[in-house]
Amino acid sequence: MGLRINTNLASLSAQHQLGKSQRKTEGAMKALASGNRFSNPGESSADYAIGEHLRGQVKGMQAAKMNAENAYSFIQVAEGGLNEQNNILIRLRELAIQSASDTFSDTEREFINQESEQLTQEFERIAQTTSFGSNKLLNGDSREYEFQVGAYGSEENRIVYKADTDTRASSLNVDSISMSDKGDARDALETIDEALVSVAGARSRFGAIQSRLDSTVNNQNVQIENLEAARSRIADTDVGQAVSEMYKQQALQQYQISVLSHANQFPSNVLRLIA
Repeated sequence: MGLRINTNLASLSAQHQLGKSQRKTEGAMKALASGNRFSNPGESSADYAIGEHLRGQVKGMQAAKMNAENAYSFIQVAEGGLNEQNNILIRLRELAIQSASDTFSDTEREFINQESEQLTQEFERIAQTTSFGSNKLLNGDSREYEFQVGAYGSEENRIVYKADTDTRASSLNVDSISMSDKGDARDALETIDEALVSVAGARSRFGAIQSRLDSTVNNQNVQIENLEAARSRIADTDVGQAVSEMYKQQALQQYQISVLSHANQFPSNVLRLIA
């Protein structure tokens, strides 16, 4: 091989290898600093695309989980109102039984009737005011709710629930009861019992969708955990491997700098021919 001055191939080759080692060292440092091994997506474009796709799935599932949890809270608000209405009906039934007995005089029945009227008004107020945001839940408004509980737009990613619960006092005939005499009190018992059955039915329907949403959230938690594990294996930095790579490339750089120094001395050998 002849000696050349204008082009030092040995130096160019050493510079090329030194540049590669420097880029790999910087990449390992970035991966260690960020915790993400895709500091340069071009080095592993396929893995980067897969990892980002999984990250999108995870974020979608997390948003869907929040939707399901909000829907669960939606149902809990309605259940809270129904629970208190149920308590009121039980108290009204207790008062009706007391008023139906001659152990209470007409004066005492009047006291019982006053409490009954106040409880009936509260029963109506709960039905009219129980709401989630601006949505009334117990006043008979009929509406179909769609809860987005999946990460995609297809039908199986939604839970559809039709709400038409009506527990107003007038709808359950509770507003017509009276405890002013024992005859009215005995008649009120049948009305109250029918109202209790209606409230129990409404609670059963809300309980069924609540149970479904509970299962939905549990399933979402499992999916998020597994998707995160898959994404982590692809995208997260293997610290041990990155540290080893960094030290390896640093050692190579020291060696390559030494080689480059010797390569840069090659053209000076020409001087021996003309000295």
